[in-house]
Parts: sequence; structure tokens; C-alpha cells
Amino acid sequence: MKILVTGGAGFIGSAVVRYIINNTKDFVVNVDKLTYAGNLESLKSIEHSERYAFVQADICDANEMTRIFAEHRPDAIMHLAAESHVDRSITGSASFIETNIIGTYVLLETSRKYWSALDENHKQAFRFHHISTDEVYGDLPHPDEVPADTELPLFHENTAYAPSSPYSSSKASSDHLVRAWRRTYGLPTVITNCSNNYGPYHFPEKLIPLIILNALEGKPLPVYGNGEQIRDWLFVDDHAKALYKVVTESSVGETYNIGGHNERKNIDVVKTICLILDEIIEEKPNNINSFAQLITYVDDRPGHDRRYAIDASKIKNELGWLPQETFESGIKKTVSWYINNREWWQRVIDGSYARERLGLIK
Repeated sequence: MKILVTGGAGFIGSAVVRYIINNTKDFVVNVDKLTYAGNLESLKSIEHSERYAFVQADICDANEMTRIFAEHRPDAIMHLAAESHVDRSITGSASFIETNIIGTYVLLETSRKYWSALDENHKQAFRFHHISTDEVYGDLPHPDEVPADTELPLFHENTAYAPSSPYSSSKASSDHLVRAWRRTYGLPTVITNCSNNYGPYHFPEKLIPLIILNALEGKPLPVYGNGEQIRDWLFVDDHAKALYKVVTESSVGETYNIGGHNERKNIDVVKTICLILDEIIEEKPNNINSFAQLITYVDDRPGHDRRYAIDASKIKNELGWLPQETFESGIKKTVSWYINNREWWQRVIDGSYARERLGLIK
């Protein structure tokens, strides 16, 4: 197959590209605009593969998308390109509307026209895989809001949409567009909604890498509110495997929730990272005895969802996917990667971002 991956220089997108090149015989065309979170250095290990091509382009540019489709003739689209940082959507929503909604529309229309012109065999095999988020569902009751003897609810594929932020609203909009293009035009689409990803090559603005890097530099470890917000954590390489299974094995029109089966409070995530670093780093900064001393509580984010949790039984039962990493094994691998790959994240911080602008995201 030749798979066109949008946003393939981002965190999840680069993991998908690496997985396909390293574990299959398929070809990848990586289309990425290379905004602040796109980083081709995350793809150095595969950039010279004969089965890999990179095109710098904006998915909102219809003419350029048409040209790319005509030149590369993809068998499937894996659409990951998106603005995804919740805090940024609160302070500047326009780019989220443009990329996540208009960009998805342009891709759907380009795909529809391209797909309509294929012969019947290729038309049957073609897939448009839209990668989305569990945040479209809003939030779930927190354990402290539910009687002790009551089972906590989970997000299912048929959970009603109730997005809270401009980011999640823009992703919900794109999900609706994809389903509409399936129903109205017959475009063979599939959708996945994932929980919080973490792992190597994560942009240093997000919670886990921010905590790791701030700790290594002896800086405050910011925690929103009381840190009681709960997320289901999914190791990014497990997610990449799930996405490939969906695009190659699922039936047209299906939706799959992908979760890590690892619900954790934000404050517990931060404390776990501190414990791991305490074991690894002997000479700690600022004469502290434990990295937990750097934990600093800050004002909560407006409209902050309290709990996300996914029921991933459908993808397990239908496609045989289960996450391989527990949170304990995955977070240790993640912390070790950041310690051993200082050059990667230092170049991100020095070259793309002033450190003072980094905030706690998601």
C-alpha cells in the first residue's frame, strides 16, 4: 500500500510513520505543514528509506492537495494533521477552526474527487482514516462524584458528543464532516478517537515532557488546580499499532475508541515521574532531596474536563488490539528517553520556543 499520512512530523504522526516504515512493506507519503510542533528530526531514523517521501504542504490548500494526490496516488489516507493543544485553543481559536475543520473539509473533498475516479478494485480498497480524540465526548463523572458501589462510566463509540474546549469542538466538527462525507457521498471512511498519548518525541509543551524537563532543570512542576483531573494514558507506539490495524483491517464506516486502560490523576502522574527521577538522578538541582519538592499548583484551566476514560473493548474484540505497555512500563521508557535524548528536546526548546512560553497542556 501507499499511505498518505497528514501531520506525519507531529508526535503521533511521526510514531505512525516510523511504525509503518519499520514494520511493514508499505510506502508512506508524509504531508506536514511544519508548524511549531512539527519536527522532522523525529523521523531521522527512517528519512532515507526508499519507501518514504516528505512533502511540506498545508492541508487547507486545495490545489496543493489535489497535486499531491495526483502525483503520489495513495491507497489510503491517515489524517492526523491538527492543532491539538487545548490551552492554545483557549487563547487563539482561529487556527483550530482553520486546520481542524477547513483542513479536514479540503482533504475530504480532495479524497472524494480522487476516489470517485478510481477503478472499482481500487475504489473498494481505498480508506480515509480520520484520527480524532476522546475529548469530543466532553468529560465523565469523577470518582468523588459517584457512590462507592457504582461502576464508573466510560466513553463508548456511541457516547454523545459534548466538547468543552475550542480544540475539542473543532475535532468534533471534523468527526461530523467525515461521517457526512461517508453517508452523503459514500466515501469509505473510518474514525478513531484516542485517549491521552505519551512517549518519546512528545512536544515539550505537554504535561509529561514538561514535567520531566522542568524537573531536570530544577524548575517548578506546574499542576492545574488540585491535580485531581483523571486521564487514560496511552503509550504512543501502542496507538500507532492500533491505527495501522484500523486503516488496514477495519470495515468502512466503523468508529473505534483507542485507550490505554491506564486511568491516572494528573497529580499522580507528576508524582510518579518524580519518583522515577529520584531513583535515576543522584545529584538533584537546587539542593532538593526529591523532585516532588518542585510541584507547584497553579490556577486551573477554564472549562477543564475532570475525567476521560475509554472503553476500548470494540477494537479488542473486532481487530485483536490491546496496548502492550502498562503505564508503569511506558512512563519509565519515556523518562529514560528524555534523559538520553537531550539534543532532541534542547533543539526544540532553543530553536522553536522560548522556555517561558511553555505551559501545562492537557
